[in-house]
Amino acid sequence: MTWILGISAFYHDSAAALVRDGEIVAAAQEERFSRKKHDARFPTNAISYCLSQAGISLREVDQVVFYDKPLIKFERLLETYLAYTPKGFRSFLAAMPVWLKEKLLLKATLKKDLAGLCECSIKDLPTLLFSEHHMSHAASAFFPSPFEKAAVMCLDGVGEWATTSVWLGEGHKVSPVWEIDFPHSLGLLYSAFTYYTGFKVNSGEYKLMGLAPYGEPKYTKLILDNLLDLKDDGTFRLDMSYFNYATGLTMTNAKFDKLFGGSPRTAETDITQREMDIAASIQEVTEEVVLRLSRTVHKELGTDYLCLAGGVALNCVANGRILREGPFKDIWIQPAAGDAGGALGAALVGWHHYHEQPRSVNGGDRMAGSYLGPRYGDEEIRAQLEQSGAVYQQLDEDELMARLAEILEKENAVGWFQGRMEFGPRALGGRSIIGDPRSPAMQSTLNLKIKYRESFRPFAPSVLAEHVSEYFELDRQSPYMLIVAPVKERLRVPMTAEQQALFGIEKLKIKRSELPAITHVDYSARIQTVHADTNPRYHKLLTAFHERTGCPVLVNTSFNVRGEPIVCTPEDAYRCFMRTEMDYLVVENFLMAKTEQPAREKDESWMEEFELD
Repeated sequence: MTWILGISAFYHDSAAALVRDGEIVAAAQEERFSRKKHDARFPTNAISYCLSQAGISLREVDQVVFYDKPLIKFERLLETYLAYTPKGFRSFLAAMPVWLKEKLLLKATLKKDLAGLCECSIKDLPTLLFSEHHMSHAASAFFPSPFEKAAVMCLDGVGEWATTSVWLGEGHKVSPVWEIDFPHSLGLLYSAFTYYTGFKVNSGEYKLMGLAPYGEPKYTKLILDNLLDLKDDGTFRLDMSYFNYATGLTMTNAKFDKLFGGSPRTAETDITQREMDIAASIQEVTEEVVLRLSRTVHKELGTDYLCLAGGVALNCVANGRILREGPFKDIWIQPAAGDAGGALGAALVGWHHYHEQPRSVNGGDRMAGSYLGPRYGDEEIRAQLEQSGAVYQQLDEDELMARLAEILEKENAVGWFQGRMEFGPRALGGRSIIGDPRSPAMQSTLNLKIKYRESFRPFAPSVLAEHVSEYFELDRQSPYMLIVAPVKERLRVPMTAEQQALFGIEKLKIKRSELPAITHVDYSARIQTVHADTNPRYHKLLTAFHERTGCPVLVNTSFNVRGEPIVCTPEDAYRCFMRTEMDYLVVENFLMAKTEQPAREKDESWMEEFELD
């Protein structure tokens, strides 16, 4: 039996993943345990969880694989500063002390941290290996996929040098085909617009995507004429005179401001039509680049299937277009597509490349629905709830499902905590807040009273897999909420001429369909199909709701408030429940009503705990 531990750390979204003979045993992000969003520190808690899930110690692990090669990254940093000298001197001075003190000695740092974890000497540690950043992404996308052979595209900000890379996955190997290198990066281009529209880089990109349908793509030509030299095959170069990320401390510069007629929006200020139009424009450009690349890759590699990873693969609007308009029979996207997923990819590189082990494909993927985090038994749940002062009922499953279907039908917002925690940025019915999608008030209630986030942000539907095609223009699975598709025409509410004349955020208040809480302003939805084999309990709840209401769909959003990582423990769940205007909380078979909880003095100081994302 061979145990391989994969680690990603020290940049953003640290994580650990454990693989036994090629099978994924556990994976989790450090932020869920530390309660610090995008935590980049050594993933002590995530590693400890993975080992405890397997019932082994670190000494029993055969190899530890780190997800990138820091020395090559340092080479890129130095070469970039030399290429732009003397322009980048300020950021060079800012970066060098950290590199010289910590990152150049990363091997020693990792060994020291690992030794501290197992309270052993460095010589007793498992073998330490290093994968390349984009190879880790490619491995995370192909090896768990349901395909024997597939093209693989990795698109992100930057790894060591690569920002876009193409691989051929076949058998137990992923082989590099070609790449586009830093500073020319689709991920960093999108992040530059994230920064310019006043959102936080590395966490606000999905807000930009959600804002895009409120705008008109008025700046698309401006972007293509000035910022991006886009070829017919999808390859591209950026005009770096508009950007500051290679050498400076910001993403864009004064020349960029002049091109778009103003300074970047200040965070937390009102969003104007201009930001909406800019969001629509960069989203359109991104989709065009990704579509062209996918067509080129299909032509070059002649494969019927495509796998995607890297942060840009979380752009589910672009993914939906590849599926509908691209040349592939099917696509598969790694649910932890960002750097966290690199930990899993690194472990799988260890098994398939280092150990030369074969890979079996059985028609489904190997991610187990991405439910790879911790779960809690009744005794532990009861202890944590009683410690928190919770008032609860414990019900058998059938009674609980019937009660919840009734509670949801009455337009209550429910915290839903069950099974193993999800790996990746999406809540998939393990740590979710759920509601009735037919409710006209649910979208604004969840945004403003529970999530405490921007009103424009859309919510996703969870739908019974067997009913997806009745409600959405989608004819296949989408278990990881990574594909956007239109709501069926029959469910849409046509807009009047007066409503069609509205601009921007005014569109938000108009009922778009019979499922208004999950229908975005462009009649689209980010779909999660729920399957009895990977999440039987969530499937059972949706079935109970369907039987009661005739609707096999629920609103599903992540169980957290803005700036907070998704909850991990029952204690986290109860705390979040009590701080918000959620109506009910269910933790496995324990049901809590807000009205029955002990009265607490209103205290909003907790909102300062989490840095806004």
